[in-house]
Amino acid sequence: MTEKKFECIECGKQVKSSENNPKCCGKPMKQLPLDICINPTDAEQARVMEDDEPCDDGRAG
Repeated sequence: MTEKKFECIECGKQVKSSENNPKCCGKPMKQLPLDICINPTDAEQARVMEDDEPCDDGRAG
C-alpha cells in the first residue's frame, strides 16, 4: 500500500500514512494532493530536460 500525505486542519501538522483516515487534534486529517512528477519516464525524454551538450553513451561501438 502506498503512503499518502495528510494535513491536520487544526494545527497544520503534515504526515505520511498508509491509513485511510489518520486523526490529529481529535479530528480526521485532510489528504493532500500528490506531488507533480518532474522526472521523465525514460532516458530519451530525460535528455530533453537537461542543458548538457550531447555525449557518447558508449553505444556507437
